[in-house]
Amino acid sequence: QVQPVESGGGSVQTGGSLRLSCAGLGYRNCIGWFRQVPGKPREGVAGIHRGGPNTYYDDSVKGRFTISRDTAKNTVYLQMNSLKPEDTAVYICAADMAGNYRTCGDRFLSAGFADWGRGTQVTVSS
Repeated sequence: QVQPVESGGGSVQTGGSLRLSCAGLGYRNCIGWFRQVPGKPREGVAGIHRGGPNTYYDDSVKGRFTISRDTAKNTVYLQMNSLKPEDTAVYICAADMAGNYRTCGDRFLSAGFADWGRGTQVTVSS
């Protein structure tokens, strides 16, 4: 199984925007974005089930982040707007199969994905 590959990370100032991409998804239809800060638990940011319009967001990013998919490019994106210093982290894409959107939601909440990327660094300065 091909490992998901993230790109698009970088450094921005508070209020700035970045768009992360996750490619190499193959046939997997449940995709999640997580973030990791050293010394803290991995945190679920956003998820999407490619079988339908269902998306999932952590409360800390609702209204600022948008997850979307490009079926033709087999890529999932995370558009991050109004970035804050507390958004600084390594952002990791995860992928798996899920029979329906509820199962995908459960995977997102439990971080129960089979395949994980290596991550891309996002740094937001004040």
